[in-house]
Amino acid sequence: MRLFLYVSVYALAIAGLCVAAAPANAAGCNQLEGTADGWDQSDALSGSQAALAGAVNDFKKGKGPLKVTAMKARPRPYWRESVSDDLYVKPDVVTANSYTVCWHGVISPVVCTSGAKVCW
Repeated sequence: MRLFLYVSVYALAIAGLCVAAAPANAAGCNQLEGTADGWDQSDALSGSQAALAGAVNDFKKGKGPLKVTAMKARPRPYWRESVSDDLYVKPDVVTANSYTVCWHGVISPVVCTSGAKVCW
C-alpha cells in the first residue's frame, strides 16, 4: 500500500510539472545571451551586444518574424565560477532588445553579458 501511495504522489508531481511547463513551451520563447570582454565598459558592452545580436540572427534563420525583448542574463565569467556583488560595474544597461550586466574581470578589465528573450 505504501508503494502505491509513493508511486501515485510521484506520478501526480510529474504530471503537475508537465502542465506547468506547457505554457512556456507553447509560447515558443528562448533565452539568448552574448558575453564579451574589453578594456573599458563601453568596449565590453558593444562586444556583448554584438555577440547577442549574432546569436539572435543565427536563431531566427528559418523561423520568420521574432519578438525580441530585454532579459536579465546571468553573468558568464570566463575565469571564475561566479561574480560577487562588489565586482559589478553599475549601472546595468537596458535597451528594448537587451539587458546587459558588466563586472571587473580577472584578466580583462571589464566583461559584460547581454541577454534577450526571443519569441515567435
